[in-house]
Amino acid sequence: MSDNVKAFLHPRSVAVIGASDNPNKVGGRPIHYMKKFGFKGEIYPINPTRSEIQGLKAYPSLAAIGAFPDAVIVAVGGDQVLETVRTCAQMGVKIGVIMSSGFAELGEAGRMREQELVEVANAGGMRLIGPNSQGPANFSNGAILNFSTMFMETEAKDGPIAIVSQSGIASVIPYHFLRSAGHGVRYVVATGNDADIGACEMVEAVAADPEIQLILVYLESVSNPESLARAAAIARERGAYMVALKSGGSAKGASAASSHTGAIVGNDAAIDAFFKRNGIWRARDINELVRATPLYLRSQDARSGRLVAMSGSGAVAVMTADLAERENMELATLSEDTKKALRAVLPDFGTPNNPLDTTAAILNDGTMWRRALDALGSDPQADCVMVSMSVAGPGYDIDALAADTAKFASSAQKPIVLSAPQERVRDVFEAHGIPSYATEAEAVGAFAQYSAHQRLRANVKTRSKPEGAGYVARPSTLDEFNSLQTLSDYGVPVVKQCICNTPAEAQAAFEALGSAPVVVKGCASSVPHKSEHGLVKLGLKSAEEVYSAAEDCMSKLTKLGVDHPQVVVAQMVKAVHELALGVSVDPQLGPLVMIGEGGTLIELRRDAVSLLAPFSADEVKAACGKLRIAPMFSGYRDTPAIDLDAFAEAAVALGDFAVQCTNLKSIDVNPVLALPKGQGVLAVDAVVEFE
Repeated sequence: MSDNVKAFLHPRSVAVIGASDNPNKVGGRPIHYMKKFGFKGEIYPINPTRSEIQGLKAYPSLAAIGAFPDAVIVAVGGDQVLETVRTCAQMGVKIGVIMSSGFAELGEAGRMREQELVEVANAGGMRLIGPNSQGPANFSNGAILNFSTMFMETEAKDGPIAIVSQSGIASVIPYHFLRSAGHGVRYVVATGNDADIGACEMVEAVAADPEIQLILVYLESVSNPESLARAAAIARERGAYMVALKSGGSAKGASAASSHTGAIVGNDAAIDAFFKRNGIWRARDINELVRATPLYLRSQDARSGRLVAMSGSGAVAVMTADLAERENMELATLSEDTKKALRAVLPDFGTPNNPLDTTAAILNDGTMWRRALDALGSDPQADCVMVSMSVAGPGYDIDALAADTAKFASSAQKPIVLSAPQERVRDVFEAHGIPSYATEAEAVGAFAQYSAHQRLRANVKTRSKPEGAGYVARPSTLDEFNSLQTLSDYGVPVVKQCICNTPAEAQAAFEALGSAPVVVKGCASSVPHKSEHGLVKLGLKSAEEVYSAAEDCMSKLTKLGVDHPQVVVAQMVKAVHELALGVSVDPQLGPLVMIGEGGTLIELRRDAVSLLAPFSADEVKAACGKLRIAPMFSGYRDTPAIDLDAFAEAAVALGDFAVQCTNLKSIDVNPVLALPKGQGVLAVDAVVEFE
């Protein structure tokens, strides 16, 4: 990471070009904020019509300052930006925040103006954030190069959280939520169009701050995945967490229309795979972006994420169980010792279950809450503890209950949260250091996110690209025979097959393969999906059947406009199940390998998972465990277990080939015949397409 990037957060002096005396204008607000939040460096307002701005000496031009500022804020009309940046670059200014709009957000003409802007800046050694940027803010040193009104409305406070966003609004909404909950936020960075230095690079910059424990990111595109991956690694190494909200989808993420893989994985699967690979939790909305914050900041070990829950309501206990199942959070199975301890605490009509209903007896026994919590929370399987207080009117000693909960949390060193609809109850527990939520759904959701994120980070492994020279093919779509042959050369096991130009050659191939039955398939790169054209003939057991099938396929191919019709004659193999592999190539993130159920209904069933290549066989097996058909891998009823090891190795070989191939567009391998355990797998059809 360059010193230029760091300087956006730690400038020693700032010039504001287009400065205003009005703190409610774009050119006035950063000056107001820097004065308000204690910026210790020099501030140079630049405005040729004013001699003083907000109590500071104003200058008619950058040259008139007599010194070179570390950073400039450009808040002038769009038609003046290019020459302003040119002047700054020529004078040796190293960084600029371009708040002005009217560039790529307006279309192609604006994109060209934006590109010229960056070229002019970079030619002079200057780097830019923006244009159309709300700017960076650092509340630890008062360097608020940002014009958001939110800092007028919501009081700032330094803290261990950083927010980096391509959108201005998406940066200050979580800021407001966090500050309203009492959390301090050090960095709020809104990068805008990301024409030069973008959000990913700024995430890397804030990740380098050893006091940042949580980084929240909003992205509309991942323009620099290498920088984001480095940032995630830096954060993980020192125990910090990264949560990202990614909106939209890649413009090219799914491959050609002829690719089953592209249709199944969709445009966003590469982002999911990239985040998982780097231990970044992907939030589904703004609420999920911020909801687990108190758990992240405490950073207690959630182990396997098994939950125990306690409330004074049977209904809440049942709802908590339902919510845990919905969030894929396992409920701990209580030991006999725990049940015995709970029976000694509960009234005769109470039952030692998880979730635990303490009943209303808690009103009559002030020690019951702590004794029940000690017993339940000390269970060997209790990884996370949730307490619910559905109602707390007269008779409830909230201070004592909160203090008891805090004592337990301190001794047990386990993540613990409260669920309570009454704000005054939450306030008391928060004052004792217990994270509190208004509903059970929020509490369970936060726990599920936090514990799953810890496991995600623990499974991150460093991977190196496979050795071997880059494979480059001419732009084309390979037919089935050549597709399978190419994959076979790179280690994907394929069925025995022959390519034939005449029915007589097909007959000879039948004899050469040496055993019936065989399959005859029409073979043409322009007809990738053969079954819908009647070009697949199965179970052929004689030379005569093969001749007739080849003749029919060649005739149909000719009618479909194929100049040189061919057929493939291949051995038929009885499989336990049909699986599939595929590759789509994301323009930023690289090859994404689809792994899942195969067959003719592949797009209807959509039972697939995706991994970014390269990956290991163990990762493939773990991914296969998430498929709906996962139970079949171990055998189901009278169906034997399949050779998962061989399938995993085939997927690894496909991923390694995809990484080495520099102009790959897509691959479909369907079906992959899964044989009984120990007998391997065989790819029987494939389409490989190159750019």
